[in-house]
Amino acid sequence: MPDFIGAGDFLNYEAYIDFLGKIEKLKCNTRHSWSSCGRRESVAEHSWRLAVMAMLCHDEYPELDMDKVIKMCLIHDFGEAVTGDIPSFDKTDDDEETEKRAVAELVLGLPNPMRDELTVLFNEINEMKTPEAKLFKALDNMEAVLSHNEAPLSTWTELEYSENLIYGENTANFSEWTKGLRRRLKADSEEKLRKAVEHK
Repeated sequence: MPDFIGAGDFLNYEAYIDFLGKIEKLKCNTRHSWSSCGRRESVAEHSWRLAVMAMLCHDEYPELDMDKVIKMCLIHDFGEAVTGDIPSFDKTDDDEETEKRAVAELVLGLPNPMRDELTVLFNEINEMKTPEAKLFKALDNMEAVLSHNEAPLSTWTELEYSENLIYGENTANFSEWTKGLRRRLKADSEEKLRKAVEHK
């Protein structure tokens, strides 16, 4: 892989484009979730809307570094450019380690201080100790629930009829605002299921 020019210099354009080409796979790799128009969503689409979710609740968390939260939303699935998406309920510890190695290799292609910044952010995401990481994770879970609520019920697996009612409840306990959002999403899931029963 071509090297970047050292810190303080302009980026080597070939290396810059090479890195973007690697994460372009996030636009190709699809998730378990489906869109409202009945096609599988890409990993990139999930990350994009997750970042928008963080941006829109910025004022709810004046004490947090929301720029950091948005960055976490944008980068958290970089490893899936290499591994593809594995639904959380199927992901093993080995899968997690494979994804971490993929992230480490991708980040090596970046110049400092960017390489160090992203490495620190990924470590913060994995440790899940800071309020920024906890908010990111709550939103990450709820974006998946929102996507399921929007998708045709025919795309749901049998497990998701119950899972969508409880998924992310533990991470949503981060704050009153996220707990309120989770309650609203659960109500929407219940309404979707109720209407399906009525139309049978």
